[in-house]
Amino acid sequence: MEYKLATSTWGEEEINAIQKVINSGMYTMGSEVKLFENKFSKYFNSKYAVMCSSGSTANLLMIASLFFTKKNPLKKGDEVIVPAVSWSTTYLPLQQYGLKVKFVDIDIETLNFDLNQLKEAVSNQTRVILAVNLLGNPNDFSVINEIINDKNIILLEDNCESMGSKYNDQFSGTFGLMGTFSSFFSHHISTMEGGMIITDEEEIYHILLSLRAHGWTRDLPKTNLVCDKSENWFQESFRFVLPGYNVRPLEMSGAIGLEQLKKIPNFISQRRQNAKLFYELFKDDDRFIIQKEIDFSSWFGFSLIINTDKIKRKKLLAHLIDNKIETRPIVSGNFTKNEVLKFFDYEIHNELKNSEFLDENGFFIGNSHENIESQILYFKKCLAAL
Repeated sequence: MEYKLATSTWGEEEINAIQKVINSGMYTMGSEVKLFENKFSKYFNSKYAVMCSSGSTANLLMIASLFFTKKNPLKKGDEVIVPAVSWSTTYLPLQQYGLKVKFVDIDIETLNFDLNQLKEAVSNQTRVILAVNLLGNPNDFSVINEIINDKNIILLEDNCESMGSKYNDQFSGTFGLMGTFSSFFSHHISTMEGGMIITDEEEIYHILLSLRAHGWTRDLPKTNLVCDKSENWFQESFRFVLPGYNVRPLEMSGAIGLEQLKKIPNFISQRRQNAKLFYELFKDDDRFIIQKEIDFSSWFGFSLIINTDKIKRKKLLAHLIDNKIETRPIVSGNFTKNEVLKFFDYEIHNELKNSEFLDENGFFIGNSHENIESQILYFKKCLAAL
């Protein structure tokens, strides 16, 4: 491909980190993962971080944990508000835990919540607002917090596509009770596969530790907010207190993460430099709607929504493929069009006009931690030939 969706963020440091783990003979979750969690939480100014096997399982644990808090836990049928454009595993844990999902339209420019629609959608039954920071763009959390105000509503963040983005100089992923991150190959950093949940709440932290590994007590400190632990190490080895999973990360992923974390500032800086060029080239091209930055985006990639009848997406995509430019839909498009919705308890608030327009007319090209000026210029040249 002349213009790829993603490229490897690894160097010799990551290869050496893997070899270090191999030499140790301990491949399962251990000291490298723990150190990565500690450094990750400090980097993003959060008290606690829990690494798991993927951003998808991070979302699963985030939702699951709220069913086991001692005070006012979630229960089946509780209402959760979500944007209609995101990845599947934003939504699937909600169905799996029997929650009532309310889909709200997006803003056609920011691609995050349409804030007027969100305000209208909040009801007396709303227990959770799950904000998705799409393609590196943080939500306007000032407005979201005004909408929540003194209501008994939990704010969560799916920040899997937006590591390093900020709103009012605060990292996205830290505005809610919990925030999730992904370190899949195509994301801002890569640990092969990997995810992270951050929170400032100690009880949530302890619940996550147990749920991540079988629901057992072994990973909990002796004094914790889930259960009483005995001094009998033999008994505590296989004692199960929550209906958990095994979504632990590999020790190699923790070791790689430690090296990747050091590189995040430079990665984000280059992504923003690439975005500056992309924006200058397309800001006045009225054939397309491009994503409007809310504050400090980490620019996962570049979305374009065709805004003219003179260009047909099918023909445009074929043209890009012929010119070796890799492209994809904008995340899932309008998620409510998927057959899996037949398994959901859900409703759609008003119309999903913008989500559907994006679904029918949008496409996505990649960004990178490397300078891709030549690729962006090549893309612009290819579009000029339409």
